[in-house]
Amino acid sequence: MRAPTKAERQLDCFLEMLAAERGAARNTSDAYRRDLSDYIAHLARSGAEPATATLEHLRDYLGALQHRGMSAATQARRLSALRQFHKFLFVDRHRSDDPAASLEGPRRAKSAPGVLSAAEIERLLAAARQGGDSPDSSPAERLKTLRLLALLETLYATGLRVSELLSLPKLVARARDPFVSVKGKGGRERLAPLGAPAKQALGDYRAALEALRPALAASPYLFPAEAEEGHLTRQAFARELKALAGAAGLPAAAVHPHALRHAFASHMLQNGADLRVVQELLGHADIATTQIYTHVLDERKKAMVRDLHPLADESQS
Repeated sequence: MRAPTKAERQLDCFLEMLAAERGAARNTSDAYRRDLSDYIAHLARSGAEPATATLEHLRDYLGALQHRGMSAATQARRLSALRQFHKFLFVDRHRSDDPAASLEGPRRAKSAPGVLSAAEIERLLAAARQGGDSPDSSPAERLKTLRLLALLETLYATGLRVSELLSLPKLVARARDPFVSVKGKGGRERLAPLGAPAKQALGDYRAALEALRPALAASPYLFPAEAEEGHLTRQAFARELKALAGAAGLPAAAVHPHALRHAFASHMLQNGADLRVVQELLGHADIATTQIYTHVLDERKKAMVRDLHPLADESQS
């Protein structure tokens, strides 16, 4: 087994800092490791390393990404990783300067996500309920259907990130409080609403789980599974959701766990919620992230002018 290089040790230190000081999740750390390992390998081919890389080395790497056909979004993500890594190297005194401080790259344009309508969400929920009511379903199939319905109801009710949803503790199903405490990115805690339909779906699912799989129900997780994580994985959830989309007559490409979070935010704003409230519910540190949903506010403003302005009829003539 070869010894790690100096650059690899520096990368390990950076990732440890992300986990300890910023509460970075494993998925986040893994993404940083992949991106920065690619950068380190690129430097090595030209005889350089992060401790000696110049601004020209960084520009050359970004140019290589573009040449490889990577999207502007991917390039922007890599650029963000480079900036943070080199800032860490400077602050931690691995080098005396920060060549990435003045580095410019492609801007990632933020656009409004494609949003499922309230009617489409209801079609998904109806398809899930119908699957659970089928007399031909085995107890195991019914349990799986009840779990999917509980996942959908909870995700649409709360707007949680899928990682937050799948790691919820089982105590959530028995709580009487209409809110659930969630630990999000960076270890920040917030309260998420949990309405009656979600509570009912969770109760039905947990009752079936405890009756059919008591050993699995003893897990501390709300949605336990026999996986390394101890709970249902995002990949398994996504596959079930794609299959449900087909049953509901919806395009599978448009239906994924994050689509429910998008729908939660957009529908809240459509119904008059304040942008700051939605920011808090989503767990966004920066309101600029929440503003990708303001397209629905623009439509509301247009409708208000059309319907309420005294000269609106004249302006349309």
